[in-house]
Amino acid sequence: MAKVVFMEISFLLNGETRRAPVADATQSVLDWLRAEGLCATKEGCNEGDCGACTVIVTDPDGSRPMNACLMMMPHLAGKALRTVEGITGPKAQLHPVQQAMIDHHGSQCGFCTPGFIASMAVAHQTGRTDHTDFLAGNLCRCTGYAPILRAARAAAQMPVPDWMDDPARINASTCAPSAPDREARAYLPQCADDLAAWYSDNPDATLIAGATDVALWVTKGMKDLGRVAYLGGCRDLQQIEQTQDQIVIGAGVSIARLRHHLAHSHPGMGELLRRFASEQIRQAATIGGNIANGSPIGDLPPALIAMGATLTLRLKDTRRTIPLEAFFIEYGKQDRQPGEFVQSVNIPNHTPDLACYKISKRFDQDISAVCGCFNITLDGGVIATARVAFGGIAGVPKRAAAFEAALTGQPLTMQTLQHALPALETDFQPLSDMRASAAYRMQTAKALAQRYLARQLGDETTLHDLSTVAEMRP
Repeated sequence: MAKVVFMEISFLLNGETRRAPVADATQSVLDWLRAEGLCATKEGCNEGDCGACTVIVTDPDGSRPMNACLMMMPHLAGKALRTVEGITGPKAQLHPVQQAMIDHHGSQCGFCTPGFIASMAVAHQTGRTDHTDFLAGNLCRCTGYAPILRAARAAAQMPVPDWMDDPARINASTCAPSAPDREARAYLPQCADDLAAWYSDNPDATLIAGATDVALWVTKGMKDLGRVAYLGGCRDLQQIEQTQDQIVIGAGVSIARLRHHLAHSHPGMGELLRRFASEQIRQAATIGGNIANGSPIGDLPPALIAMGATLTLRLKDTRRTIPLEAFFIEYGKQDRQPGEFVQSVNIPNHTPDLACYKISKRFDQDISAVCGCFNITLDGGVIATARVAFGGIAGVPKRAAAFEAALTGQPLTMQTLQHALPALETDFQPLSDMRASAAYRMQTAKALAQRYLARQLGDETTLHDLSTVAEMRP
């Protein structure tokens, strides 16, 4: 029998330093907590959709809600973890959000309540008041959301309890994992150089950033991942650098941080990121992971392709930069060599004409049936450049090259668009699946093109804008 290689990690658990040996490199934090007797954190969907397992994770950058079912134990190295048991004070004092849930009748069966409490406690601690967005990753089937939202708003007026100050408790000893063992099944590189050297020697290993996709290979697919590397320690992959010509986004930058950074300079993408899964997922998922997994329904690639983004890949000490659309070859196949990983994504400093439209069955926390992104620039009323990309239609996210060619050099009018729309049928052969039929996808792609042009011509095209206009009318 092969020898089990243990790795020991240190972290804070409800304010107390904890050192835990990890025998299973992909054991979920949820399973570990419940085995430790901390059973208030519930298992619901076990795939990051329901939020019943939400916990609070804190590092020197701050606190965030996370799905314990998707986090794996090595993710906790050097961080602080609070479960609902630790949100209550050391002398059984109720946290303001717990008291508010009682006062405003926010709990009924109670199964979802621990997750709501964890998310609400993070919002309370960080001063977030966009409760509808923040709680979209927590689902309730009994109480309904009105009393829960009332509780969140009421608690926001109360001070943060001193026992919740985990950032002050994280110290150097807590942050240091056991010495990285290059022979262990789980490797924790501390920088991109460490990762490049190890991955070139272990090209069949699985790289794990936020695990929002990879975790399902384990929990749903029952897959043994073999050797894995956890990238959370590679701080140099989590940087955003703005140069005179572009923004260089490290592959390890979370979707939540990306949204915050691009909200003003790239408003079209910022709105798309607001609908990217849930707050828990946005805090874990990374831009590099969303690209590297090659999914045809990932929300980021169509927007990035429409921007003209490039991708920097690294193999050992060699780096190469390619247009992002060239990375996706066909379904399940990307232009990436064994041992090569995504290092950064490079985008223009500003894309004022970018607009992204996500069509899904639910507005929040759902997978795209079609995601269309448009970036058309004008010169004197004539279309000078056109970059249009769609996700969810074909086996890969892809530019609409024939459609772009039909638009370029033409006046910006509905007549131009009508002449160009048939070219979309040349660009794509849509798929049919459980989310949409091929016919629906093509019809929707054409409708989104019309919606974008209407926007460029000054018409209101979003439900929010239309409802606002309707409210202003007498």
